[in-house]
Amino acid sequence: MTGTPNAPLFILSFRQRDELASLAAGAGWQVVAARRAGGAERRFLSSGAAVAVIDARGAPADGVNAARTMSGAVEANGGALLALVSRGEAATIAALYGAGATHFLASPFSEAEFLQAVRFAARHAERMAREWAAGPVFAPLGWRYDLISRTLILTPGLAALLAIDDEPSVRAMLRRLDRGDRIAAVAALRRVSANRPATAFAHDSDLTTVGRVVQHLQLDAEGGRIDAVVEPLGSAPEPAAELRESLAGARDAGSARRWLTRRLADEAGAPLHAMLIALNRFDMVNTAYGRATGDALLSSAQKRIDDVVRDMLGRDALIVRLSGSTFLVAARSIRLRIDLVVERIAHALARPFVTGDSIAVLGCRIGLAEALPDDSAASLLRRVSEALADARESDTATMRVADAEQGDAPIDQLAVELNHALERGEIGVLYQPQVSVSTGAIVGVEALARWEHGVLGTIGAETLFAAAARADLEIGLSDHIQRVVLAQAAAWPVALAGLRLSLNLTAADIARPGFADLFLDRVDASGFPRTRLTLEITESGLIEDLGIASALLSVLRGAGCRIAIDDFGTGYSSLAYLKALPLDYLKIDKKLAQDITGSARDRIVVRGVIDMARSLGLTVIAEGVETQPQLEALAAEGCQIYQGFLCAEPISVEALEALVAR
Repeated sequence: MTGTPNAPLFILSFRQRDELASLAAGAGWQVVAARRAGGAERRFLSSGAAVAVIDARGAPADGVNAARTMSGAVEANGGALLALVSRGEAATIAALYGAGATHFLASPFSEAEFLQAVRFAARHAERMAREWAAGPVFAPLGWRYDLISRTLILTPGLAALLAIDDEPSVRAMLRRLDRGDRIAAVAALRRVSANRPATAFAHDSDLTTVGRVVQHLQLDAEGGRIDAVVEPLGSAPEPAAELRESLAGARDAGSARRWLTRRLADEAGAPLHAMLIALNRFDMVNTAYGRATGDALLSSAQKRIDDVVRDMLGRDALIVRLSGSTFLVAARSIRLRIDLVVERIAHALARPFVTGDSIAVLGCRIGLAEALPDDSAASLLRRVSEALADARESDTATMRVADAEQGDAPIDQLAVELNHALERGEIGVLYQPQVSVSTGAIVGVEALARWEHGVLGTIGAETLFAAAARADLEIGLSDHIQRVVLAQAAAWPVALAGLRLSLNLTAADIARPGFADLFLDRVDASGFPRTRLTLEITESGLIEDLGIASALLSVLRGAGCRIAIDDFGTGYSSLAYLKALPLDYLKIDKKLAQDITGSARDRIVVRGVIDMARSLGLTVIAEGVETQPQLEALAAEGCQIYQGFLCAEPISVEALEALVAR
């Protein structure tokens, strides 16, 4: 097993091979290390390792090329590829991901963090190995040919049926075919090109359990490879679908059932849950606005579901659109986190969708089921379908759970725990850097609340404040966060002394009588200068009386603080806020900022927001910037500051100091 001592580990590092090898060997791994990419794929295969580490720090192009060369071997053997990257190199991470990396670790990192990342990758490889073993050896049958290294990789199922233990060659595989079939195979390989990326050929097989087969070939020009799926004749899948599903997830109902079957066979870990999400009123919108608009709505809905699921359940979760306007989500996780995901999805889909010049309000109904010990994929899907039907028949319920009585909502459970969490000091703060677009320097940070929950792990600010609102603790939570942030910022080291601090105010804060005096006294008592403090109010904060808000913010601004409107572009009171409130900064919502690299229409919308803000004398900050193309497009439109994973995720004070120093 890859997670046990003395398991093999392959490391390719162009500059720090010996250091990484020594570190891994000291932790009990049998290390095979290389400094040059030449022959790395063969060395990885011969090592017997399930995990390959590619150190791309300082040599990003070499790292990407090595990952592209090795990924076929890693994937086909159900392994994991851990890439080490320099922090802030988002373009390198994207390229490595496209080349086949499954895990990432950004420097600087400690020895313990490196070893933990290797263990995580090993666990992933173990899961992949169990998935290969869970099904029949002929599912999937396929192969991959790397056009650059000219190496052929068979899936374990095909290798087992052909009784091939060593690395095969194309010539040897062709010799296994009759002369006529060999001519057909060569002709098919020659047909594959950029102009004709998919083709197929049939032949009599020496796979005695399969008989006559058809091979579906698919060219991946960017990856420099040909993927093939071997299917019994008469079953013609989408080219490379089966192989792609085994490596990257499901694409349709059939592959979703196969995904569930594999997960049900692997009983380790948290319970498996499945949910069906059906959009409300979609048929009416589709009829009223046409097929193109309906397709765009489905795409937008899936993006919202993706965002929630990836944020709360990670990339191991299944997300697939079934027929019509129904989506399937499945994952292994504890019930409380699944319930929180359901609430987040329902909230996300309740937000209006823009359809051309109109607004469409859809909403959804959700059925949920936890897998039982004797469940098959079919029975699990049947039970979750019944739960969805119950939800649709209900006048008020958004969600129904199969074979279960309704208990307290998950937010209610968190609300009960929140008081104790405050007392135990579980509510803390991280800081996300804000970077000057023109100079690349970190000029400020936004303080973001985090709850380190004993069962659920890290809970973000959105869920945290939803629980506080349910428990009527919004003011108490806000006071706690303000005290923690101001105390920490006042004690910042000299390296951080020039940074601005952005602190979020809630609608409950603004509605409190006497809040301005109370808050300014708190700031002065902490010792943090008012002139370096920016107060953020969210556009979706449901401020009912803009007159009261404007008066309060004017007092705070007159006392030296600066004011920012947060998440601009998510609500429908935007222009009223700009007219009524004394503002210094406008923060573009991350979804709007990320859309700038989308269509020309998306870019025009972002350009209009930036032009309007700058004409009002406001500094523009873009949130959620993750890629270099996004940053370049925002810079071209006049954005002045950005924050997002392109620079750093929310981090501790210690990590912030190290980042600023670099």
